[in-house]
Amino acid sequence: MDKSLVMSLIVSSLRDPRAAAGQVMGYALGRDALWTALALVAIINTFLVLFVLQFSGPTMPLPGYFDTPLALFILIAGLTVVYVHAMYWAGLMIGGKGTLTDVLAIVVWFQILRALAQVAVIVVSLALPPLGALFSLVVAVWGLWIFLNFLATALNLKSAWHSIAVLLLSFIGLVVGLGILLGLIGGFAQGVPS
Repeated sequence: MDKSLVMSLIVSSLRDPRAAAGQVMGYALGRDALWTALALVAIINTFLVLFVLQFSGPTMPLPGYFDTPLALFILIAGLTVVYVHAMYWAGLMIGGKGTLTDVLAIVVWFQILRALAQVAVIVVSLALPPLGALFSLVVAVWGLWIFLNFLATALNLKSAWHSIAVLLLSFIGLVVGLGILLGLIGGFAQGVPS
């Protein structure tokens, strides 16, 4: 993919997310490539979270795994994998007809966009702190609108509103997955007593 194509896809994602989602799915990337891309994006997101925590300072005590990059990566990647599957099955439950690969493709692309947006938020927050919070809010709302349309396209849902139902149902699966992951990561980060 050349730089102009990537920029065109970014602009399309911001203006017409359904068309962009169709374009991403149209590349028909294999599952291996998509899962690898998801792992790479999880690595980038891990470093961004660590950077934000390092420079902003937590306002409340955080669990120990936030100090361990590998544990944080496992948490981010693991939750994303659980959420991809949860959204796919929730979409099928409400009448969607997409494929797991399509959902994975749009999630990977959205995570790339999210990482770019996070970098922009960090830059704005460092350069103009008063505007940082407002810019972050705008990015969050716009990002939600983009993702709802991505999901509606990937699952062939009638509207973005149906995507909200998918997200709510997926959240239940995510909570269960989070409980399992935190139990595993907590033991890893804290160390198993000998």
